[in-house]
Amino acid sequence: MFMSHDGLCSIGELAESAGVTVKAVRFYSDNGLLPEAARSAGGHRRYGPDALGRLRLLRSLRALGLPVREVRRVLDEEDAADSVLEDAVAGHLSELGSQLTALRWREAGLRLVLECPPGERADRLRLIGAVTAPPSTAPLARFWRAWLPPRMPARATAAFLEAAVPQPPADPEPEQVLAFARLYAMVTRPCTDAEQGRPEAHKASGAHGPDVLYAGLARAYDLAGTQLRRGRDPYAGEELDSFVDAYASVYGSRDTPAFRRVLAGHLATDPRIDRYWELVAEVITPPGAAPEPTPGSAHDWLFAALDAQTAAEAA
Repeated sequence: MFMSHDGLCSIGELAESAGVTVKAVRFYSDNGLLPEAARSAGGHRRYGPDALGRLRLLRSLRALGLPVREVRRVLDEEDAADSVLEDAVAGHLSELGSQLTALRWREAGLRLVLECPPGERADRLRLIGAVTAPPSTAPLARFWRAWLPPRMPARATAAFLEAAVPQPPADPEPEQVLAFARLYAMVTRPCTDAEQGRPEAHKASGAHGPDVLYAGLARAYDLAGTQLRRGRDPYAGEELDSFVDAYASVYGSRDTPAFRRVLAGHLATDPRIDRYWELVAEVITPPGAAPEPTPGSAHDWLFAALDAQTAAEAA
């Protein structure tokens, strides 16, 4: 390529050798990514022998979709080029992952509208139109923060939110998009504290700490979840003992038959958010698969076991 007497080449020769357009070479030069070695007497750009390798690297980096600012970092920081390139590629991969997830949610949303009966399309458009793609779980977290006891420690709150707020699937089916949209609508509609419904145990959790209650319930829910996956009917066992212990620690009581009867009465009158947990199960479970346990379904299983036990003892 460098056949001239001064060992330099023109912009056209460089572009042809690298397989890019003259316009691309000019763009890189104007942005300081491809320095010129000199200008001819007529003002034309001239490039040195190292320009071809640099231009080919530029073309490769841009072909990967890296933005100009990241390409500049890779080229400018020669001493740490490998590290900078690794960081740039990793960051771009993360960004592409988010974009792909957004596209999959939009595709599933479009299929949801296309495949539903015409009379339902307006309602479904309204539902999915309120949700970003990919969807944000922040409104769900805000809903539960308002519902939890006011003095809940940050670590206990974070653990509860991890279990209560479903992570949207990266490649959803239309049914999962619809479930998440309904969940979003449920937690963002105007409602009062009474409608959110706090359980009786929140009123008694001040002395012992709500973190004790929810740490104990998390263990009980995990145990019950195992039985739910096995298809076991509710029964009085280790799972129920752990469940009752969580409440006993809050009420400052021992686990006795009398306490279990009182607890069953409290839980029977507690407000319920069953619809939330039904929708969570639809979001996290692919269509046609067995429903994944949720804290809500685990709570119902444990309460059913407690209610059956106290009823049998009363009889």
